[in-house]
Amino acid sequence: MKVEGRRVPLSEINVTPFVDVMLVLLIIFMVAAPLLEQGIQVTLPKAATGKQIEAGSGIVITLTREHLIYLNNNVVSLKELRRKLSGVASSQPVMIRADNSAYVSRLVQLWDLCRDVGLREIHIATITE
Repeated sequence: MKVEGRRVPLSEINVTPFVDVMLVLLIIFMVAAPLLEQGIQVTLPKAATGKQIEAGSGIVITLTREHLIYLNNNVVSLKELRRKLSGVASSQPVMIRADNSAYVSRLVQLWDLCRDVGLREIHIATITE
């Protein structure tokens, strides 16, 4: 900008590009956040008498229809699961999310493993009818 033949620094800040970038980032995070929360896809069984429990910082064991076992979103074998759960406090809550088409014998095997390593607060995730 010139005033009477000399240059004067522009003292205004143009925030329009900054606002545009922030709005785009906001939209990206709004779309991506629910996708990150989903975890492993399982079809939970229905239960008429199930009760709501508070989701917390407990351990989540997932049994898929392919009979894969996940411990907090990481695939593990039964031996690894036993080793990882053996160091956990007995008061730590455990949520078992088993797919509706998974074998009951496999679910019972997971339940027994949890009880065998000393865990006492074990829940099975269901959906209400």
